[in-house]
Amino acid sequence: MTTQRFVMKCGGSTLAALPDSFFAELRELQNSGISPVIVHGGGPAISETLDKLGIETEFVQGLRKTNDQVLDVVEMVLAGRINKEIVRKMETNGAKTIGLSGVDGMLIKARPVANASEIGFVGDVTTVNATIVEGIMNMGYIPVIAPIGIDESGQRYNINADTAAGAVASQLGVSRMIVVTDVPGIMKTVDGQKITLPSVTVAEIEEMIVTGEIYGGMIPKVRAAIACLQGNVQEVVIVSGAQEGVLTEAVKAGGVGTVIKQ
Repeated sequence: MTTQRFVMKCGGSTLAALPDSFFAELRELQNSGISPVIVHGGGPAISETLDKLGIETEFVQGLRKTNDQVLDVVEMVLAGRINKEIVRKMETNGAKTIGLSGVDGMLIKARPVANASEIGFVGDVTTVNATIVEGIMNMGYIPVIAPIGIDESGQRYNINADTAAGAVASQLGVSRMIVVTDVPGIMKTVDGQKITLPSVTVAEIEEMIVTGEIYGGMIPKVRAAIACLQGNVQEVVIVSGAQEGVLTEAVKAGGVGTVIKQ
C-alpha cells in the first residue's frame, strides 16, 4: 500500500452511525498528507425507500434485481441522499470532501453482469477513471464515491459497493484496502474466549463458514471483504469504525482488525 493514499469501503448505514471522532480522524489523516478515498454502499436505505414507494424488490444470489424503476431509486438514494449525508458529516468535522457517483465523468464504466437477463441493470466494472479520483485528491479533497456505473451508450448500472471499491483501489494501485464495519474483525472462540483473528486466508474463511465459526450477519461482511480482493488489491483489512484511532493504525502501522489475504 502506498503511504500517501488509501481506499476505504463502508456501508451507508455504518457510516451514518459512526462517531464524529471517526470523521475527525479522516481530517487529521488528510492534513498529514495521506489521501483517503471512500466508496460507500446504502442497501438498507435503498430497501427502505423502495418499501415507502411501494416498489417490490428481490435479490438474486445476493444482488438486487434492478429494473428501470428500481435503478432510479438506487441512484437517488446512493448518489443523492447517502452520498451527501456523508459529505455533510465530513465537512462539519473539517474534512474537505467532494461527493460524486461513478456516472460523473464516466468515473466507473460498467457492463451488464453475466446473468443480466435474470437480474436486470446490475453491472460489473470494466474500467475506473483514476485521473478523476487523483485530480480531486490533488486539489486537497477526499473523494466520496457512490457505486453507480455507466456504459458508452449512457446506460446506468447498479454496482455492488464492494466490487466497486476493489476496482477503484486496484486502479489507484492500492494493494491493501480498508473495510469499515460495526465489528472489530473476524472473531473466533479460543479456550472459551472470543478473540479477533489478526489475519486469515479466503480458504480459511470458507472453512469457518462451513464449520459455523462464521455465521449469521458476519457471513455477508466477510464475503463483501473477499469481493474487494481483485486486481492489485492483495489484502483487505476489516476494522470497526467505532474504535478510536483505528484508521491511523490500519494505514500507518497495521495490527488492528483482521487482514484477509488470498
